[in-house]
Amino acid sequence: MATWMDVTAVLVILLNLRLLCTSRLGTCIQTVAQQAVLLGLIAFLQHGSDLGVELILIVLSSVAIKAGLLPWLLFRSLRQCNTSREVVPFVGFSLSGLIGLAMLAVCFSMADRLALSELPCQTLLIATGLFTIVTGLFLIVSRKKAITQVLGYLVMENGIWAFGIAFALQEPLLVEMGVLLDVLVGVFVMGITINHINREFDHIDTDQLSVLRD
Repeated sequence: MATWMDVTAVLVILLNLRLLCTSRLGTCIQTVAQQAVLLGLIAFLQHGSDLGVELILIVLSSVAIKAGLLPWLLFRSLRQCNTSREVVPFVGFSLSGLIGLAMLAVCFSMADRLALSELPCQTLLIATGLFTIVTGLFLIVSRKKAITQVLGYLVMENGIWAFGIAFALQEPLLVEMGVLLDVLVGVFVMGITINHINREFDHIDTDQLSVLRD
C-alpha cells in the first residue's frame, strides 16, 4: 500500500513532467513553488520523528524561500519583462516530455543501484531526486528564456534537497543551505540581468544574444 511519502514523491515527479511540457512561464514558476512545498513535506514524512526544533526551522525557512520569496521575485521579473510564454524552445515541448520519460526510466534504474537498503521508499526518493536534478539541467540547456533557465537552477536545487533526504536529513543540511544561498544570490543576479536585457533589447531570449553586432 502506498504511503503518503510515496504519493508526495510521485507528485514531485509529475510536476517535473509538467515543467517539461508547458510553455507558460507563470505556470512554471507556480510548479517550482509547489515542488518546493512537497519536498518540505517529504522531509517531515521521512524524518518527522527525528526532527528537532532547529531542523524544523531550517526546513520551514527553506520552503519559505523556495516557495515564497524566489517565486515572488520571478513573477515580478515576469511582469516587468511583459512576457508570458516560452514560444520557441530549443527542444519542443512534446519531445521534452518524451525525453523526460526516458530520463525518468534511467533515474529509476540508477536508483536501484544507489539505494542503501531494500526500502522501496528510499529507491523512490533517490529516483525523484535524480530526476529532479536532470530536469533542471534539461530546462537550462533546452529553453531560450532567461527566466526558464533560472527556474532550471531552482529545480536542480530542489533535486539536491530530495537526494539528500533519501539518505539522511541531518548530514546534507549544511550543503543544502550553502546551495540554497548560491541559488538565492544567482536568482537576484539573474533578475537584475533579465531586467537590463529586456530594457535594452525588448526580449529575454538568450539565444538572440549570440548574434549581437556592433
